[in-house]
Amino acid sequence: MMTNLFSTFDPATSNFLSLNWLSTLIFMLFLPYQFWMINNRNSMLMNLIMKKLNSEFKTLLMSKTTNTIMLLSLFMFILINNSMGLLPYIFTSSSHLIYTLTLALPLWLSLMIFGWLNKTKYMLAHLVPSGTPTLLMPLMVLIETTSNIIRPGSLAVRLTANMIAGHLLMSLLGNNMSSMKTIMLPLMLLVQIMLMLFETAVAIIQAYVFSVLSTLYSSEVAYEINK
Repeated sequence: MMTNLFSTFDPATSNFLSLNWLSTLIFMLFLPYQFWMINNRNSMLMNLIMKKLNSEFKTLLMSKTTNTIMLLSLFMFILINNSMGLLPYIFTSSSHLIYTLTLALPLWLSLMIFGWLNKTKYMLAHLVPSGTPTLLMPLMVLIETTSNIIRPGSLAVRLTANMIAGHLLMSLLGNNMSSMKTIMLPLMLLVQIMLMLFETAVAIIQAYVFSVLSTLYSSEVAYEINK
């Protein structure tokens, strides 16, 4: 039972080549919508979302001229992969740490290298918040250093755990529906529909949280650099 329950997260389809990871590139099927002569509702909705997120990211970065295309692309990439994972027989790549760490670790590492190489003094000063008593300074340096180091791990684990939890619950309920009495099937179907709506909201929210936290981490380094 446990093996069947977790088999939905198994990325291997053969001993030599895993075709399940190709689901990560399924977003390319939606690219032609952007080249239509007349905008359809899908592209108009995406443009509206991009404009709202662009203004919000620029506010978080405390700059009106900063290019946010990387952060917007990160949001859309995670959102589409999360949403595609809700469809039957499509592998959910965002439920694996190898996917989330690949997104979080290079972004965090590049920010840290850029900050320490350009403004080492301000990055060191950032480890001790203003107003910290002298006796607590060594402890605050240790706490801030640990907080910075675990950031990519917290980003990756948060996205993975939220995607796994809902999919496990849906798989568990779906496996038990076949053994239930007929009178219970409408109730279980209603529960599955509500859970599906909840998972759709989680897919959107987790993409938003990941991109916003990445923006906040970027804004801290950008603030130190622009001092």
